[in-house]
Amino acid sequence: MNQPASKPEGCASGSTAAPRDAPTIAQPNTSVITRMNISASPAQVWRSLMFYEQIEEPPPLHLRLLLPLPIGTEGSKLAVGDQATCLYKGGHLLKHVTKIDPCRNYEFTIVEQRLTIGSGVLLCGGCYTLSELPGRRTELAVTTRYISTKRYRWLRKPIETTVCHLFHRHLLSAIRNKAMSH
Repeated sequence: MNQPASKPEGCASGSTAAPRDAPTIAQPNTSVITRMNISASPAQVWRSLMFYEQIEEPPPLHLRLLLPLPIGTEGSKLAVGDQATCLYKGGHLLKHVTKIDPCRNYEFTIVEQRLTIGSGVLLCGGCYTLSELPGRRTELAVTTRYISTKRYRWLRKPIETTVCHLFHRHLLSAIRNKAMSH
């Protein structure tokens, strides 16, 4: 599901070679949300949350061709205010934890992007939202917020959205497998 979002804090523009500063002009931004129902309690799913850079198995071929290759994560991400450096082949993202409501919501912003994604995608942040379902199940929604700096949005947006959903499905599957193995 693709929903427009208001301009989130932490969205910044600039080159991938230096830390980004706040944008000086209004740029359209997008939120992409993907949901999965998981046969585990919210507490189990919460303990299984991870960033893309923490998934142990390599991404599928289509993601390796479309996105930078994740290497790992350094730093803490357990409390509001924590910052984690997410490492990729060719760069990094610095994620700042902005909200934690245990077993319900985990949010972060991107405060630095030294990484080329697509042709002009600037990541703003994201969140995990957990909703308890009957029968000891949980709906997990993953949201990615970004700004696309290139022209021809009508052509690029469906492609960006598709790639984002592919990325989300890989992440959600890894979280589901981890939650169900506990």
